[in-house]
Parts: sequence; structure tokens; C-alpha cells
Amino acid sequence: MRKFTLSLTASVALFLLLFPCNQVHAQSPITYDIVLTGGRVIDPETKLDAIRNIGISQNRIAEISSAPLKGKETINASGMVVSPGFIDLHVHGRSNQEQEYQVHDGVTTALELEWGIEYLKEWYAARTNKALINFGGSVNWPFERYRAMEKYKSLRDTIYPKALNGTSKLAELFNTIGHTYTENLSAGEMEPMLANIRSTLQDGAVGIGVPIGYLPKTNPAEMFHVYKLAGEMGALVFSHVREPNMISIQEAMTDAMLTGAPLHIVHVNSMSLGNIRLALDMVKAAQQKGHDITTELYSYTAASTQLQSAMFNDGWQERLGITYQDLQWVATGDRLTKENYDSYRKAGGTVIIHMMKPEWISEGIREPGVMIASDGMPYAPLAHPRTAGTFSRVLGKYVREEKLIDLPTAIEKMTLLPARRLEHIAPSMRFKGRIQIGADADITIFNPNTVADKASFEKGLAFSAGIEYVIVNGVFVIRNGKTVSGVFPGQPVYGKFRK
Repeated sequence: MRKFTLSLTASVALFLLLFPCNQVHAQSPITYDIVLTGGRVIDPETKLDAIRNIGISQNRIAEISSAPLKGKETINASGMVVSPGFIDLHVHGRSNQEQEYQVHDGVTTALELEWGIEYLKEWYAARTNKALINFGGSVNWPFERYRAMEKYKSLRDTIYPKALNGTSKLAELFNTIGHTYTENLSAGEMEPMLANIRSTLQDGAVGIGVPIGYLPKTNPAEMFHVYKLAGEMGALVFSHVREPNMISIQEAMTDAMLTGAPLHIVHVNSMSLGNIRLALDMVKAAQQKGHDITTELYSYTAASTQLQSAMFNDGWQERLGITYQDLQWVATGDRLTKENYDSYRKAGGTVIIHMMKPEWISEGIREPGVMIASDGMPYAPLAHPRTAGTFSRVLGKYVREEKLIDLPTAIEKMTLLPARRLEHIAPSMRFKGRIQIGADADITIFNPNTVADKASFEKGLAFSAGIEYVIVNGVFVIRNGKTVSGVFPGQPVYGKFRK
């Protein structure tokens, strides 16, 4: 019998407390809650890639063995890949409606870290025991600065009721406080804003969301102070940079290097566009000099955002290198024209932005150390397909069809790398992203010959194919490719500053 133990000492110690030593051995008479038999088990940390049987007890992986195991329930995984559940650092859907599409894409943990969540403590409470998959959020810097503005004191709690019951949406927040995005803080409002960030970190936030691309007129001094606070506390900054260009990427990296703030640059594909090679080389150079800077991308050639945002201020065609026809109105699927653009922008709503080339995406996916994250949008029938298909698209298109990267590398980008990125700020992530004894039983089982994204720009959202079983904290959420009804095993992921 060959055994694989969690490399993290704390994880093993906790596991041994949970399960007596005589239960760890395959030859003992233990009956596991779930046994997965005959699958190709891939663990990106130990480099295990072999046919194994897995025993699950409660919410943990209790055994990995080539010997037969006894279980209350046995799943034949022959011909399938048994992988750690996929971890998505970058989503914008906040409800089970989006989570159902995510779990059919193999995702077991989905976090809103670019924008973050307003009234974070209340949102966590509202989602607890009601989520299909693991969830969490960062500090919402745009909201915390809004709360610090004296002139809006009487309006601060207008969105609180929806935050309290967990039904608030990003678009509603955007429409409520968006008028403040062009305003700078006064000298007297800077410290209250920083205090708000500290307080929300203590509520459990996983880092600080800094989507300055939607507040591009923000004074550089304010941004520097946010990074300075992050550096002092060791709080990870998740940044959508100021503009989709290299100067903005350099600005974020410079602030991080000067303050010691850990930095994660979101969707490097849409931030660097044709300069993606340069952006990746800069991130690599920073890492080689000891700076804690990482990045991610999604597996599609289009972006998506609110048409009323600063992204479409005057000069957008030149900045993005696109025209009206490259914009797709999510409500109808129609392409925009010069004639209807102004009315749609005034009304506000989501557009898909066809702005990238396939070779740029391939460049990012091929690059070692670059994570996969969806930037999945709130639910709409014709929402960007990344909401439903990001991870399956990597496995189907870039691994099986194009052979751009191999399967273990793809799984590492979707599991271990994001887990490691977060585990120093979110301790529970030390148990995720791995198939090892003592790790959380967050497991995705897929058919490598059929896995594929089925959502499209033309027809909208659809469940991915080939994701046969998904287990979240030891509970099946997908079984035989179908959603299991009435189960909500998703647990909150909290930051280390929580009090």
C-alpha cells in the first residue's frame, strides 16, 4: 500500500485529531462514508498521477490507496480523473443561481475578491448554510471609501437590507454608489476609509478588492495609502488596474513593491491585451526579486462589464482597440451600433466586449504560475460564457484539443496555485486544492475525453459537459452529471484577521 500524506504539518496534525490512527490504514476494518474507486487521481502538490482508491470520512479525505476500500457508498471512477475541486478566485455572482453553473464547471470554492462585498459580515451570515459551494469575499474598497465620504452619510445604509438577506447584486451596488467613483476623498476622509478597510478585514475579508479600473480618477495618493495599509497588515490586494495598459500594471506593481503589499493582478489578459508577454515577464521578474506578485486569466477572448462604467468614457474605442460592433448587449445578445450605444449606456446594463485575440489567451495559459479564474458575471440567460465554462474550456480546448498544456499542469493552475495564493491570508485554504490525506473532501471527478464548455456568446449559459461528480466538504453536489437537490455544503472562507 502506498500512502500520501499532506505536506503541511498542521494539516496532518488536525487530521490525526479527527481520525484515530488505527483508521488511517487500508487494512483496518473501517468503513468510509464514501469510497471512490479506480479513478486517475491527480494531486498537483505531491505529483501523484495514478489509479487509486479514495476513502472519505465526514468532510475529509481519510485514505488514498491502491488496495480495496470499504465504503457506505462506492462510486466507480474508472476512466475518469479525480481532481481537487477547482478554486475560482474571481467571481461576481453571489447566489446559488450562479453557483449551480460554477459547480457544473467543477468549481468547489468561488470567491469574490476583485470587487469584494459590501456589508461583508452580514453577507457571510446570510450565505452560511445556504451555499452550494464554498464562498468568501474581500474588502470592497469602493464601498469603504463611499462610507467614509461625509456628504453621503445619510445614504450609506440604503443598500443594507439586501446585504442583510444576501440578495444584493454587484450591479445594484454599482448603480447606488457609482456617482462617487469620479470623486476624490478629502484629507479628513482618508483615515476613516482606511479604518473601514481594517474593520472589514476583521469581519473576515479575504484581502482587499481594488477595482481601480472603475474609479480611474482616483488620486494616486489614496491608492498608495491603501497599498501601504495592506503592506503593514500583510493583506493581499486584488487589483483590476487603472487602465488596460502597461503603465497601469506598472503603477500597481510599483505600489506593491514600495509598500511590501502582496498583490494579485486580476485578468492579465484583458489588462495587458497585446502586451501580455511583457506583462507576464514583468510579473516573473518581480517574483524573482522576491516580490509577492501573481496574476490570473480566463479562457475566453471577450471581457464583460457594465456599459455605464468608466471603461466606456470618451476615447474607449482607441483605448480598447474596438468599435461599437465589438460590444454585445447581454439583455438581448445583439451587437451595438453607433445609433443605440448612447441610449444603452444611459440606461445601464452589461455588455460583452470582444477585444482579445486567441493567441493572447494561449500565451497566458501556457505561462507557468499563472492561475485560471473566471471573472464570472452575475446571472443572466445570455451572460458571458465564462460564468459557466471557464474551467471546462481549459480542460477541453487547451488540454485535450490543442495540447497547449498537459492535464496535471492545468489542474495545478485551477487548484493548488490558487489555494497556495490564499493560504497565508485565509487559513482554511491550506486544506484545499489537494488530493491528500487530511485535505478537505472538495473533489471534482470528470471525464477527460468529454469535458467541454457548452455556454456560448450566441446562446448564453449552459452547464459544462463531462463533469460527472462534484463533492463539497464530503457531500455530493453533482452526481452523474446532475445537480443534487436540497444540499448546501458550502462553507465560508474567512481571512486571518477575523475577530
